[in-house]
Amino acid sequence: MLYELIGIVRPGNVNEVKEIAKSAATTVLNAGGVVRGVTNWGTFLLPKPLRVHQVLHHKGHYFIMRFDSSARTQHAVRRTMGLDPRTIRYSVVKMGFTLDAIKDVGGLAGWGSKPRVAEGKRT
Repeated sequence: MLYELIGIVRPGNVNEVKEIAKSAATTVLNAGGVVRGVTNWGTFLLPKPLRVHQVLHHKGHYFIMRFDSSARTQHAVRRTMGLDPRTIRYSVVKMGFTLDAIKDVGGLAGWGSKPRVAEGKRT
């Protein structure tokens, strides 16, 4: 199945973002999955201030990783992201599970781009 991980990391150090993305990608690769691509979106204001680990965050560094893996691996990625104290927020979205639905989806997620899904259906 194709998944998209959207992660928000505390801003400040780009190396922390790279480490967190690398850790999630390593989890996918060790379980036999495929990482299609990682996109760094940069630092933005959060929609609302979030208190995580007793710190109030107003900004966050966003990144997106698209990967193919099993549902069990996706849960392991969620666990990895949830246990990292540098992570402010994350979300994993299933983009499709049939080959026809995901064959045209690229690895990089540009700002405002929509993935092309076969037959106009989003899964």
